Amino acid sequence: MKSFLLTIQLCLWTGVSHLLWAQLPPVFEPIYDGKVQKDELTRVFISPQRVLWKYAGDGTLVSHEEELLKQGNSQTELGGKNMCEMVSTENEVASILLDYGKEIHGGLQLVLGGSTRREPSLVRIRFGESVGECNSQTRNYEWGVGYATDDHAKRDITMEIPRDGLIEIGNTGFRFVRIDLLQKNTTIHIKEARAILRYRDIPYLGSFKSNDERLNKIWLTGAYTVHLNMQEYVWDGIKRDRLIWLGDMHPEISTITSVFGNNEVVPKTLDLACQQYPLPQWLNGMSAYSLWYLIIQYDWYQHSGNLDFLKKHENYILGLIDLIDGKIDVNGKEQLAAERFLDWPSTPNKEGVEAGYRALIVWAMQDAAKLCGILGQSAAAEKARACVERMNKYVKDHHQLKQAASLMAIAGIMDPKKACDEVVSVGGAKDFSTFYGYYMLQAQAKAGEYQQAIDIIRQYWGGMLDMGATTFWEDFNLDWTKNATRIDEMPVSGKKDIHGDFGAYCYPGFRHSLCHGWASGPTAWMSEHILGVKILKAGCKVIKIEPHLGDLQWVEGTFPTPYGLIEIKHSRRANGTIESTVKAPKGVKIIK
Repeated sequence: MKSFLLTIQLCLWTGVSHLLWAQLPPVFEPIYDGKVQKDELTRVFISPQRVLWKYAGDGTLVSHEEELLKQGNSQTELGGKNMCEMVSTENEVASILLDYGKEIHGGLQLVLGGSTRREPSLVRIRFGESVGECNSQTRNYEWGVGYATDDHAKRDITMEIPRDGLIEIGNTGFRFVRIDLLQKNTTIHIKEARAILRYRDIPYLGSFKSNDERLNKIWLTGAYTVHLNMQEYVWDGIKRDRLIWLGDMHPEISTITSVFGNNEVVPKTLDLACQQYPLPQWLNGMSAYSLWYLIIQYDWYQHSGNLDFLKKHENYILGLIDLIDGKIDVNGKEQLAAERFLDWPSTPNKEGVEAGYRALIVWAMQDAAKLCGILGQSAAAEKARACVERMNKYVKDHHQLKQAASLMAIAGIMDPKKACDEVVSVGGAKDFSTFYGYYMLQAQAKAGEYQQAIDIIRQYWGGMLDMGATTFWEDFNLDWTKNATRIDEMPVSGKKDIHGDFGAYCYPGFRHSLCHGWASGPTAWMSEHILGVKILKAGCKVIKIEPHLGDLQWVEGTFPTPYGLIEIKHSRRANGTIESTVKAPKGVKIIK
């Protein structure tokens, strides 16, 4: 990952970007005054890392493709010779498939040379998060459903390109690009085919390094997954849905606070979410996601200590508490909504989802009571605590659902050790999910099962890396890996496509997002439990350092606070005890 960031020749350590209004040339004034906004994100260009495949017919349809791997300058050259040549005939289409090495958010910049036509030439450009997606059609007809794979961001575009010019195409999540020359009996020359990476130019303040390179890579991959989703707002995925989903945001916020610290995109996103879904609507139209909003607000305040932002949301928080309170009767039966949602893989287990959903209400109202205490709203705090008491009168069985048992352990409804012994730790990574896997790991931490959690991180999230992932996926099942090709491999006869042949619910086949922020949980988990960073006082004013190395020999890293970085190093002595060195900025008290 670090080498990838270096290849784009850009230093990330330049501070937090801010929303700016563009300074226009004087000719635009005063007509456009106040109507033009500067892009707060950064664009950089990345050359392909390799030509993965080409269709050249008898060998002459595509030539000099290695020129595309060179560094470009976004400037064409008349009569330029060092260019990739593509030739189409009456019956054959020249094609080339490029690999940019890492998942990217953005588009493609083509710099074109001369052509045998004076008119523009017709090409087909396909973006893909996997090789299979890049070679596929845009609808999953084989699934018997009408789901498009490019409904949130176009990935399959047929268009005309100029000669001796430049054109930019697309805005999506991708790693691979396929170019087909559709114009018959035509020769074109491509000088450059560089990816446009559009991202938030911020430093990786938090860090994690241990003697286990697999864990190190998992930590950084989770960080990069969320980084790509920190666009104008915090998205769920860069290909799909490119929306603000409050439930998805909780693992993302945990990762942001562990890696990027107090970044402006978080409050900005929460502000917009509340504007989009004013009370009495549920956020995202889902009662569970309104519950996650309360948990996010508490976690964000714990890290940032920003009381002004919390007060800005005070009326919304109080109104949401009233809304929830009015839907829970004296016996703990609730009617928040007819539809219950935890995550997609848990959906078939209706009884388990019900138990987990009730635990989520308890967790959210526990945090709501704490928020009201901070805001000095004692009556509302008591109302939230009363909701918890009523809910705990009627506790449902977890029904062998790991998602439910994990939430019940976190909410204090169920003993964490019992939850892990009965469900969460049974079968190891079996039935883990990319979203709720974070809470399964948290339940294991509460039960003291740190080694089991570390092993699952290596196996489950590491399993995605083994299949070519450079960001973490919307969903994943270790069973998918059996006799399957990696996302960076061409199809192999007799093998499954790890991307196109799996998925379910709203993400069948290639609609499945391979860069989904909710899958970043291990990054936050490793900072909290292996580095051992636990916030005890809002604003990171008091931090407890309690490392759990499992089978690691050493770990070191940093954790961002509003006062600066905490530098941490833990080493295992010969007798098995841990030696810790912690350096904290002024204003942060460390408890060991």
